[in-house]
Amino acid sequence: ALNLAMTSHALRVIAVAYKNLSTFNEGLQKGVLERDLTFVGLIGMIDPPREEVKEAVKICRQAGIKPVMITGDHILTAKTIAKELGILTSQTEAITGEELSRMSAERLNDTISRFSVFARVSPEHKVRIVKAYQNKGEVVAMTGDGVNDAPALKAADIGCAMGITGTDVTKNAADMILTDDNFATIISAVKEGRGIYNNIKKDVHFLLSSNIGEVVTIFTASIINAFGYKSLGVPLMPVHLLWVNLVTDTLPAFALGMEPADKDIMKEKPRPKDESFFAHGLGWTIVWQGIMVGALTLIAYIYGNNINHEIGMTMAFLTLSSSQLFHAFNIKSTKSIFHKTIFNNKYLWGALIIGLILQFMVVYIPGLNDLFSLVPLETNTLSVSIGLALCPIVIVEFVKFVKNLFKKD
Repeated sequence: ALNLAMTSHALRVIAVAYKNLSTFNEGLQKGVLERDLTFVGLIGMIDPPREEVKEAVKICRQAGIKPVMITGDHILTAKTIAKELGILTSQTEAITGEELSRMSAERLNDTISRFSVFARVSPEHKVRIVKAYQNKGEVVAMTGDGVNDAPALKAADIGCAMGITGTDVTKNAADMILTDDNFATIISAVKEGRGIYNNIKKDVHFLLSSNIGEVVTIFTASIINAFGYKSLGVPLMPVHLLWVNLVTDTLPAFALGMEPADKDIMKEKPRPKDESFFAHGLGWTIVWQGIMVGALTLIAYIYGNNINHEIGMTMAFLTLSSSQLFHAFNIKSTKSIFHKTIFNNKYLWGALIIGLILQFMVVYIPGLNDLFSLVPLETNTLSVSIGLALCPIVIVEFVKFVKNLFKKD
């Protein structure tokens, strides 16, 4: 009863007993030594979890990550600690290694999601647990520090070894080493990883939609020139496209790569490991936004071309390059551009300011504009170009509003 009371308070219990012997030799059998002992008492030890672990477990659950405890401790000790940390809930159970050994592989695969605490386990049990979760299609991260953890770390999708207490065998078997031996560091790594993945998607989104806009502009003008009743001429020269790709594509792309992770990113559910990069309509979004940029550029060109070809080409160049700079703000978040996070990326604002300065330099500085076959625009044509360049913000804002409206419903 005392043992159960101590283990239920998260204590690791050791019983102490002694036996008086007149003589001792190494030939004595273990059974003889451990018989007729005088009981002294119980010693309780506790290895308290770090303060930050409880919060880390809470964030795990918000992020759709299931934390699981695998330990060699007594099941009552493990359950008490797991309940304190929020690992063991009313929806989950605890199981011992002995019970696990009696389970068939099929039954374990079917019931693995019921358990969040595994006590008194051996190295073979750890590997079975990892494999069972993987058979359910889960991505498994496993932590460990001892030699007996190495097989499970190797079997897991992501093996995390302890950098301070971990053995060399464990570190060699792991994919990642925690230099501070802190579980909360894994959560920070997950947040950082999600942020990096989102930024890569933003960069691809921006670059592809921008380049589709350029392709649409040139291709549509070529089709009209080939089959239309009136020739439009060439809206953009190769040097213009080179400038756009080197300046107005590159600066925002670098800035989007520096976008801070959304504060709610750990409230999102994990993406399936076989999910397409262009899932959730990203491919279609890239296409229609590219067509939008190309259409606005053509409108600017046709408007200016009715005055003269050089003005039309200048308006097309300024509209295309400026619209891409503004469009980068649409891509920085799925939320409205007027959300409070609009000022959280100084690099994006720097890219916008530098990009616009360079655009106006190319258009208005004598000699430099001659190299690009451009001419200074008057107030009315400049206003049309800037107005069309700002249209992507209005259009995308409307689409975001409609999407969020349906999400709420």
